[in-house]
Amino acid sequence: MSLLVKNARILDPAQKLDVVGSLLVVEGVVTAIGPEAERDPLSSGATEILDVGGKLLTPGFIDLHVHFREPGQTRKESIETGSRAAVAGGFTSVCAMANTRPANDSVAITELMLAKANAAGLCRYFPLGALTKGMEGEELCDFGTLKASGCVAFSDDGLPVMNAEIMRRALEYTAWLNIPIVAHEEDKQLAGEGYMHQGAVSAALGCLGIPSAAEEAMVARDIVLAEHTGGHLHLAHLSTAGSLRMVREAKARGLKVTCEVTPHHFALTDRELMKFDSDYKMNPPLRTEADLDAVLQALADGTVDAIATDHAPHGWDDKEVELPIAAFGVIGLETAFPLTLQLLVNKNIIPLERAISLLTWEPAKVFHLDEKGLGSLKVGAPADFTLIDLNGTVKVDRAFIQSRSYNTPFKGWELPGKIAGTWLGGKRVWG
Repeated sequence: MSLLVKNARILDPAQKLDVVGSLLVVEGVVTAIGPEAERDPLSSGATEILDVGGKLLTPGFIDLHVHFREPGQTRKESIETGSRAAVAGGFTSVCAMANTRPANDSVAITELMLAKANAAGLCRYFPLGALTKGMEGEELCDFGTLKASGCVAFSDDGLPVMNAEIMRRALEYTAWLNIPIVAHEEDKQLAGEGYMHQGAVSAALGCLGIPSAAEEAMVARDIVLAEHTGGHLHLAHLSTAGSLRMVREAKARGLKVTCEVTPHHFALTDRELMKFDSDYKMNPPLRTEADLDAVLQALADGTVDAIATDHAPHGWDDKEVELPIAAFGVIGLETAFPLTLQLLVNKNIIPLERAISLLTWEPAKVFHLDEKGLGSLKVGAPADFTLIDLNGTVKVDRAFIQSRSYNTPFKGWELPGKIAGTWLGGKRVWG
């Protein structure tokens, strides 16, 4: 089987490629790319020819941070429904956190997840193993065995690792395995029972707050541990100016420290909580305007390595309750690119090439997925690609959202950037 995609604007940051041309796919692999692709002898015998009329063609997006809830909470999301949400958002690869029920701390759970993902056949699914057994923060998992079974990183995301010695040993062991530790940075004593950012807005509303220091104290601790062990520390969903400043300094000193930010943290501030709407409740919480500006600056200056969604589905019974007891978390796969286009590219925070890199090549390098040929459309790589109509628009409503859950803070937003199609290994899986 072969496919020739013609008349596309091909943007592949890994190859510094931004040209109008074609993409030739044979047996699921990129065979030729660019203006010369149609001159390839194999193009004349393509079994499918698709003229895309100048639409943007990029490598398939990669999300380093999703929660698909299977096993254990499929009423919120399953691997199949989460995969459908992913490809609807242009994502061909997702990295799933371990906080399932039971937690992914064994080969049996990892193999179950991979079997479910293979059965769905929609996107590439890369599980993260739990950092500690049962995600209880007390005993390290068997990293070597979990890596061999398919885990691409280790994390107790959803919970912080409060024991510094456990985190030190985790970074030390994984340095030898050349695999990242993904840290959810939150000092539980400082965070207390808070459920929004601690500041002027929480004080005005009389709500319990989570101070910036709860994140920043743990970021500081773990950067020190990464320096002492040589381990690769990846900091999840950073939200404060202080955290991003420390990452910038760590990188300047050559430490193995990477980080991600989410669209909701570059789109919204804690003022949204004045609506008392639990769709604005997430962890880490929405921060101040100054923190949002720091996130934008970190995206622009190269401090941030990836835009990740932290896609966290919840049912109506988890969210349609009083704010203090509502679940933390929002979905984000379908809205990630439109928000990136509207709030970062169209507002001249970063160029389009940088935006696509943060969704493709940069995250691929963080979890070593580039070694599998992902994140780029180089000749010989798997033909995972996304087709985007930059002139198209989307409205965030229930028909647009493919996730089983609908806990998005962007309900009713109209955004530019429609995903016109998503291909996995040369097979169309969306659009």
